[in-house]
Amino acid sequence: MDAEPSTILSWFNYLCVGCLWLALALHGFTARRTPEQRALWLAVATATVAMTLTLPAAPQLAIQAAGGVHAIALARNLIGVLSSGAVLYFVSAAAGGRSRLGVCSGTGLAMVSLLILDSLAPPHQEHAVTGHGAPTPTTPYWLVLVLVHLIADVSCTSLCRQYSRRTANRVLKTSLQTFGIGTALSCLFWFCQLISLLFHTDQLLPYLPYVMDLHGLLRAIALLAPSLWAVRGAVAEIRTIWRLWPLWRDLVQAVPNVAFLRPRHRLLEIVWPQASWRLLTYRKIIETRDAILVLNDHAAAGTWDRARRHVAAVGVAHAKADATVLACVMTEARSAKLAGLPHQQSAGSLVNFDKGDLDSEKAFLLDMARAYVSAPARNFAAHPNTSDSEH
Repeated sequence: MDAEPSTILSWFNYLCVGCLWLALALHGFTARRTPEQRALWLAVATATVAMTLTLPAAPQLAIQAAGGVHAIALARNLIGVLSSGAVLYFVSAAAGGRSRLGVCSGTGLAMVSLLILDSLAPPHQEHAVTGHGAPTPTTPYWLVLVLVHLIADVSCTSLCRQYSRRTANRVLKTSLQTFGIGTALSCLFWFCQLISLLFHTDQLLPYLPYVMDLHGLLRAIALLAPSLWAVRGAVAEIRTIWRLWPLWRDLVQAVPNVAFLRPRHRLLEIVWPQASWRLLTYRKIIETRDAILVLNDHAAAGTWDRARRHVAAVGVAHAKADATVLACVMTEARSAKLAGLPHQQSAGSLVNFDKGDLDSEKAFLLDMARAYVSAPARNFAAHPNTSDSEH
């Protein structure tokens, strides 16, 4: 296009390219593990470089470059072809790697063809399809460029669609679907370029920069998906540790032998953990459960019945009743244990908080932790012998 991009498009360009560079930096550490990941990372990296050369600041850099605008334009298209070759290499590797040599040879041949066609063309600067008049530098040049991108994008979109349907891994499925949609947008971009090239129309050209930027943004999200999922998991673990900590601390103070690590300040557990947040969450769930089992023997006879009547009297929701009853019993049992009172073998039956899996048990203990600091549990602990009569 000859017209200068709008301010909105300019900012959108920078946003999308910035997200791509961020995704590349974060994904680069894991991309070294397998050839497929390296090829995928290279494909996005080269596409990012090519998109960077389309930024509004690129013409200013071109003026300072030895070859001027022409050097930037030619480099941008050659790097784009290299990106398409890396995409095809990724597709080939995922399909068994039977055509890797052909992909490398074809990519090299396409790049050499562009160089030859560019050198044979009349003197020119920018490479562009304007929709009116002949393209710069030549029509054969653009046909080679467009066809290489279309072949790579169609193959990659098909592969992402195929493998996203097979995998049961939610992170991988999301990543493949997002990357596939982004690649499909790239395919749309080059298909519209082909229409403009063959039919000499510029009606589609004003919208193409947005399509390409959105393609880059989706590819960045696809690369960042594992990192974003890991951050989401870490936030969930931190939230669990923070909410479970008051209950866990009080119970392990009464039964210190169940704790693998000594209780510290609540904030230190988050900002300076002694183990991974996931392990700390697991340990706090297990240690809270073990402490409950020990403290149940220190609950006085009749405590369970009084706790159930108390919870029913204050109108606790049925779904939270068991957790609140257990919180009430544990407040009294903890006090008895710290006071040195003997075991109470006839204390009563423990509510069933073993739901068969760790997630369900965690959910129950979080309900209990909320109930432990709530008014019903505090009132039960403050008036152990009068709580029923008050209601």
